[in-house]
Amino acid sequence: MIEFERVSRRFGDLDALRHLNLTIDQGEMAFITGHSGAGKSTLLRLLLLLDRPSSGENRVKGELTRAIRSHRVPRYRRRFGVVFQDHRLLFDRSVHDNVALPLVIAGFSPRDSARRVRAALDKVGLLAQEYANPATLSGGEQQRVGIARAVVARPEFLIADEPTGNLDPQLSSEIMALFEAFNQVGVTVLVATHDLSLISQLRHRIITLSSGRLAGAETP
Repeated sequence: MIEFERVSRRFGDLDALRHLNLTIDQGEMAFITGHSGAGKSTLLRLLLLLDRPSSGENRVKGELTRAIRSHRVPRYRRRFGVVFQDHRLLFDRSVHDNVALPLVIAGFSPRDSARRVRAALDKVGLLAQEYANPATLSGGEQQRVGIARAVVARPEFLIADEPTGNLDPQLSSEIMALFEAFNQVGVTVLVATHDLSLISQLRHRIITLSSGRLAGAETP
């Protein structure tokens, strides 16, 4: 479970989040939407401990995040898989090596790492491109590589920030279907997106932010 209790984040005179109260249940899939500057990215940054609240409390599975000291942050972040809009792939490495990066950092053995990478690529439909250079793949395929990298360490939470922003409607639907598939096996999925036309069809909770405040949290 993810809990925000009266969380605010101020940057100078700007309130990026204001007194936010929000709960994401374990195993839930939810979308965060709102205008540019509404606070979506700030919420995700707080959740990943890339930033800290100015006030209020944030808990993940009952653990108070402000009590997590800097030396414990890397271990905390291993609970999360993160998908970005721009993929952030390394084009001097193969698809396999890009997906394996979190496992290398976490100290997995080469044998276990190879097994997990192949399973993740199979899940996103890219096993045949395991040793391709990411630069040779389409935009949608590159995003799938990013998703495989995010889930290869089997995180409890999958966080995506505008993952379909550069994709056409068909590819966007395919990417969302992948997120739903991971959610169906127990992964808590939180997606920040502007794509209301797509997410309104998917029957998951839509959390709307406006000027840093919670403006709504409804299931279509």
